[in-house]
Order: sequence, then structure tokens, then C-alpha cells
Amino acid sequence: MRFQSAFAVLAVTLALASPVRAEDCPAKSTQMDDIIAALNAAKSCDAAMKMFRACAYGASGDVQFGEVVVKKCESDFLAKLQAKQKAAYQRAMDVCDRKYRNQSGTMYISFTAFCRAEAAQRYSRQALKAAR
Repeated sequence: MRFQSAFAVLAVTLALASPVRAEDCPAKSTQMDDIIAALNAAKSCDAAMKMFRACAYGASGDVQFGEVVVKKCESDFLAKLQAKQKAAYQRAMDVCDRKYRNQSGTMYISFTAFCRAEAAQRYSRQALKAAR
């Protein structure tokens, strides 16, 4: 009985402490078009990634959001990469594509979108740091 009570308290606590809630999303609404517009308007790769985390659906719809973030981040570095660096970046993206490919469920599609966006963000940060 004590175990069930502790489990129930833990479940309620985790539900209330969820770090990402729709009301945290700074887009005009939680409609896909509004979120995409807000992501496109983000001032930087990091700002777009922060918004992506806040506005994510946790499902396959996150692919479109992730693509916007990747493009925003790539604008910081992709044109400046040499062939070997581009190949390394492509390998990082391929790792993301393979990571959850054998999993079923739309949340794994979301995980892949986040992995790709995070890889692009890492490269963006490295390029911006090197430019300073």
C-alpha cells in the first residue's frame, strides 16, 4: 500500500513539473503554421532551438519544426565548412536518422527531429565561437 501511494505521488509530481508546456510556447498559438513562423523569426539558432523545445508536439509534427531550426543553424556554418567538415556534419545527421529507426511510435520521429536540430546547433555554436 505504501509503495502505491509513493508511486501515485511521484506520478503527480512529474506531471506537474513537466518542463515543456504549451503555455510556454512563445508563438502566437500552438498551430503548426504559427510555430513555424515564430521559429523562422527567431534571432538565432539558439533562440530557435529554445522555442522548438517549448513548442514541440512530441510527435511527428516536430519534423517540420526541426527542419526550420536546422536551416536557421546551418546558416551560421554550412557555407563555411570544408569537404571533410561537411562529411562529418552529414555523418552526425545520419547518426540521428539511424538512432531511432527501429522504434515505432511518433515520439521517436520527434526524437530524431530533436537529434538533428541539436547536431546543427552544436555546429552553429562551434562556428560562432571560432568567429569570435
